[in-house]
Amino acid sequence: MGRQPDTGAPAPDFELDGSDGPFRLSEHRGERVVLFFYPGDNNLICTRQFCSYRDRVDEFNDLDVLAVGISPQSVESHREFIAEHRLTLPLLSDTDLNVSRDYGVHSPLIGTKRATFVIDETGIIRYRHDNPLSLTYDTVAAVGQAIVHLG
Repeated sequence: MGRQPDTGAPAPDFELDGSDGPFRLSEHRGERVVLFFYPGDNNLICTRQFCSYRDRVDEFNDLDVLAVGISPQSVESHREFIAEHRLTLPLLSDTDLNVSRDYGVHSPLIGTKRATFVIDETGIIRYRHDNPLSLTYDTVAAVGQAIVHLG
């Protein structure tokens, strides 16, 4: 596994193509950003995860965050996944796995594992939650609790 940026560390900057076009993290300074790393489009738990976010889009809006998903599939795969399930979050394509490695969430044995990062307005990681087996995910309520504890 790659290096492990943790809470209090600067979030590694990146630029990825996504379902809504290119996304560069550093262009979102001044906003809270939530990164949801996930193993892949259309698997059972990932579908459940992103449909739960779709069903709670108003709660996300209340958190005043920009949330995006990141996985190794292509932009085309992401667009099909979004269309099939009417998803509301943009999905970013990390096909070369560099971003997953930079965030310490890629394993050669299991691929990209499920993890959540909350990055504050200055680009500092304020919350990190890894799910090594990728069997569960952070709910909108859990992300909201993490943000409340940030102050």
